[in-house]
Amino acid sequence: MLLFAPRRASMVRPKASHGALLALFLSAGLFPVQSALALTFDEALRFAQERSRQLPAQNAAATASREMAAAARQRPDPTLKAGINNLPVDGPDRFSLTRDFMTMRSIGVMQELTRGSKLEARSARFEREAAMAEASRELALANLQRDTAVAWLDRYYQERMLEVLTGQRDEAKLQIEAADAAYRGGRGSQTDVFEARSAVALIEDRIAQNERQVATAKTQLARWIGPPAGEPLSAPPSLSAVSFRPEDLEGLIAHHPEIAVLAKREEMAQADVALAQADKKPDVSVELMYSQRGSAYSNMASINFSIPLQWDQKNRQDREVAAKLATLEQRRAEREEAARMHVADDLAMWQEWQSNRDRLARYEGTLVPLAAERTRASIAAYRGASAPLSAVLESRRGEIETRLERLRLEMETARLWAQLNYLIPVGTNDSHGLSRKLP
Repeated sequence: MLLFAPRRASMVRPKASHGALLALFLSAGLFPVQSALALTFDEALRFAQERSRQLPAQNAAATASREMAAAARQRPDPTLKAGINNLPVDGPDRFSLTRDFMTMRSIGVMQELTRGSKLEARSARFEREAAMAEASRELALANLQRDTAVAWLDRYYQERMLEVLTGQRDEAKLQIEAADAAYRGGRGSQTDVFEARSAVALIEDRIAQNERQVATAKTQLARWIGPPAGEPLSAPPSLSAVSFRPEDLEGLIAHHPEIAVLAKREEMAQADVALAQADKKPDVSVELMYSQRGSAYSNMASINFSIPLQWDQKNRQDREVAAKLATLEQRRAEREEAARMHVADDLAMWQEWQSNRDRLARYEGTLVPLAAERTRASIAAYRGASAPLSAVLESRRGEIETRLERLRLEMETARLWAQLNYLIPVGTNDSHGLSRKLP
């Protein structure tokens, strides 16, 4: 069972004599009704997604890869060539461009005729990069939702612990008054007074420590959602169920964003293999050239073809293909190992979450009520002069520890719930229909 923070009244209760007049003003809209909306769990997730810069970064990476994929489908740009051939450097025709019949001023263009299969292989490589960027975005979103959920829940339970300590401190202060009264009436000792004050001081020290933990939890939540982290929190979501069954875990892990990223890396390695295999077939280049000679001689045209000579494929191209195949096998093995690890780790988390729920039921049904009854019984015995004050203080310390331990266990259970429920990104629509905007 979860503890809920009491809601504070948003307005001061009016006097009975002015109630009708105030109601009339409120109905006429003359006085604004103040009501602070508490920060819901769903809102925190939505704010975190709106504020994140990692998600747009992955979108930009995917866009960049797609643009490169489109560019990779095009053949290389043609090359313009210009020059002077066979220019005399001595004799009577030295440095003349027109007197020697072999001197030519040439201009030409060369184009590499890249195979279509190779262009497609290069483009596919960038398409796989784009797909990996999209998978990385899903992974970033899952991590963002999980971390935001944990930060929200941590703050919620730290505040509940602070409420427990504050309530126990107020009750312990009553013991100081009772000890003082008993001492003045000759029914108690001064030692009891000091012991009661020491108990209150210890609780106040724990309150100071817990206040620091609440401030830290707010800071962690602000890391993800910004200024709304300072708002009061609403009731937490139901933590009694997760989004999958243990028998479905292995199939679910296949869609886990981290596994999806590794699968896309495997596809990139497969694209590298295809590209290396395409590189085993050389591309032909063609060159057209026009050469101008002196006016007494004929101008000339040339056409040339060139092709790389892969004379040692077994030691170069074949080894490049083998290297890419080895990398592909590495990526496949990494993905399979990561999937097995996730199944084992997530199943262990589910088992711990289930065990914690059983323990929480025991705390709720047995341990906390027994600790409260012990405290009430010791107080009654102290008032009847049949038990010392130390018994009251000891039972109160035991009740505080029991209540705090229950909340710590519930907080740990909530963290496990968040980690299990956000293995895969889920929608962040606000189930309460609120439409506040991120400041």
